[in-house]
Amino acid sequence: MYSLIVVPPPCDGAAEQIRVSTGERLTFGRAAGDGGGLVIAHAGVPRAAGEITAHRSFWLLSNHSEDQTYVVENPEGAGEHMKVAPGRQEAPVPFEFSRVVLPAGGDLLAFEVWAPCHAFRSVARHGLSGERTAAAFSLDRTKRYFAVLAALCEPRLRGEPHAPPPAVEELVDRLRPVWPGVSRSAVYWNVDYLAVKLRLRPDPDVPEPGRRFNGRKESLVSLALRFDLVREDDLGVLTPSLSGAGR
Repeated sequence: MYSLIVVPPPCDGAAEQIRVSTGERLTFGRAAGDGGGLVIAHAGVPRAAGEITAHRSFWLLSNHSEDQTYVVENPEGAGEHMKVAPGRQEAPVPFEFSRVVLPAGGDLLAFEVWAPCHAFRSVARHGLSGERTAAAFSLDRTKRYFAVLAALCEPRLRGEPHAPPPAVEELVDRLRPVWPGVSRSAVYWNVDYLAVKLRLRPDPDVPEPGRRFNGRKESLVSLALRFDLVREDDLGVLTPSLSGAGR
């Protein structure tokens, strides 16, 4: 049974995909290794650039470059990525869907790796008694503050991992279909409220020297995406028929 599917650039169909079984290794670089491999024909790619090893529901990446860091992106993770330093061997990659990015001269080259779906254990309490664990972040998805948070995170969740948080005017325009009375001051208030609620600042009345509104927005987006407080499915709160925002 195949554990990994490697999709080289370019790929015109399943016939060009490379299948790697658990325990097998696939070399990649400007020249194919013994027994074949993934050939990336670019003068800026080392002849032996690296190696992929399949291992059940994850895989390992070895960087054989002497001076280039490789980046593995999670295209479904709103900017989530990991770096593999030059010479690093068998770095575990946990993403189900990955994009391996190689710096090559003035270009950035990429190929994809598809891993098996992850297995999850049930989170049922299994008869445990006592108080339940307190929620790390208490968010009500029916409130207007959550719609503001979703609008802040939307560009990165829509596939722009390096997009800056929307400006206040953009937030007002995006929220108006579900919140007709939205205003700039209401957006400012909700961003400040979220910063306090998510413990990014101690109190709305405490000044933060040197910390501007854009910095608070960036901190909120970073925290929300890092801990999956807002997912792509949550963007439905920005659609009028699904919105129940009440604060």
